[in-house]
Amino acid sequence: MHPASLLFAIVVASCSQWATAQSPPISDPREMSDAARKAYAKGLKDARGLIAEKNYAEAIAILDTLSAERPREPQARFMKGVALADSGKTDAAISQYLALLADFPELPEVRNNLAVLYAQKGNYAGARDELEAALLAAPDYTIAYENLGDVYARLAGVNYEKAIARDAKNKTAPPKLNLVRDVLGMRAAPPASTTATPGKPEASPPVATPTAPATTTDAPK
Repeated sequence: MHPASLLFAIVVASCSQWATAQSPPISDPREMSDAARKAYAKGLKDARGLIAEKNYAEAIAILDTLSAERPREPQARFMKGVALADSGKTDAAISQYLALLADFPELPEVRNNLAVLYAQKGNYAGARDELEAALLAAPDYTIAYENLGDVYARLAGVNYEKAIARDAKNKTAPPKLNLVRDVLGMRAAPPASTTATPGKPEASPPVATPTAPATTTDAPK
């Protein structure tokens, strides 16, 4: 993945998820006038540019205004998750995405980015569940397939480490662990059997940037 792909290139990983209290009467975004639609699109474009320039606070201010005006429109809320994730506010991004999924559970882009954030925090099982749900909603969503493959590889590595930690004489798990690390593009670590504390899994090596799960910055349509 890369922040664009889950062996950690998740095209963008902005992943916080949730909503508000009382809001104006909800209307279908498709009912916007041409002028309102153009203004909304311009706001999204401006916010995207600010995110690219790392002006996250300004971008979020624009996105909050757009969301207040159109609380049932997912695009601004999604992009706010991206801005939060890119600015390092992972937990806030996760909350943002979760809130968005509560209203729009069918959006695969949101689930992909949420999975990326989960994977970054080491919650590979949670990442797997979100990616599988994304693919149920969008069977042709290519990036989710790649990210899911990365997550499965991570889960495999975690379990190989556990096997080695529980049996220092294990001869089959170490080469499998090294193979997974090679696939993930991670620098080889010392054989787990020589560094693991009996009864405790060895800590996973840091994720290499080139192979991070990929997020997406494309707002849901």
